[in-house]
Amino acid sequence: MPDIVIHGIAATAYLVLAWHFWNTRWRAAQAPRLALWESAALLLPLVVQGAALYRDIFAGPELRFGFAQALSAMMFLAVLMCWIEAFFLPIEALYPLVLAAAGVCAPLPAFFAGRVTPDPVSFVFRLHLLAGMLAYSLFALAMLHALLIARVERRLHGMPGRDGPLANLPPLLSLERVVFVLIGAAFAVLTATLAFGMLYSEAFIGRAMRFEHKTVFVVLSWLIFGLLLIGRWRYGWRGRTALRWTVTGFVLLMLAYPGSRFVLEVLLHRA
Repeated sequence: MPDIVIHGIAATAYLVLAWHFWNTRWRAAQAPRLALWESAALLLPLVVQGAALYRDIFAGPELRFGFAQALSAMMFLAVLMCWIEAFFLPIEALYPLVLAAAGVCAPLPAFFAGRVTPDPVSFVFRLHLLAGMLAYSLFALAMLHALLIARVERRLHGMPGRDGPLANLPPLLSLERVVFVLIGAAFAVLTATLAFGMLYSEAFIGRAMRFEHKTVFVVLSWLIFGLLLIGRWRYGWRGRTALRWTVTGFVLLMLAYPGSRFVLEVLLHRA
């Protein structure tokens, strides 16, 4: 089956489910909890996209990875973690946004092949790649949770409108704890990603770190999230302060690999 068809099936399923959750959660006066059939339906695009990503990145004769594969894998893992989290917390309010984003990102690898990695068999490089994808998805999920908290806080401060799915959310303090658990886990994984990248770079080119756009943005993002965690632990940062730091760190992270690779692959036509 052609790649465009496989990725198209996953994208269509994500977008249909995003529309379904928008209609039944955000537009409805009362938002029901996640039904068993809805949870099962989410598995279809996850399985299809997961198989397509594995074939695109790891199962081929050469390991290809670029901005399209990074964004697609990031949203695949974010949806998967949302699906797991929904068994423990009522977070259906996140589904329209995360599924719509996944629907946009899922077909990108069919149009942008990415670059052939210089050393596709290196175990350290594969660890670096997998850790990076996991870190990106954890930070993406943390930012979505932070944006949801900001929406709830605005509603609590008198923003008019129906509660809808917001009425079923866990308490704000519980959601904030989830956000910082996600950020803490993502920070640890990002630290491992940097370590694996330095080991690989040292072995492959003889230098632990190269001064380039990707490296600068990743290190800046790492510093931002590290300071955010220190601020939470030392000064109890929360609310808008935490949101600003989270969004800033995530934007810098997106400018790192996906942003730099987009410029090279699409704007400059360089692999």
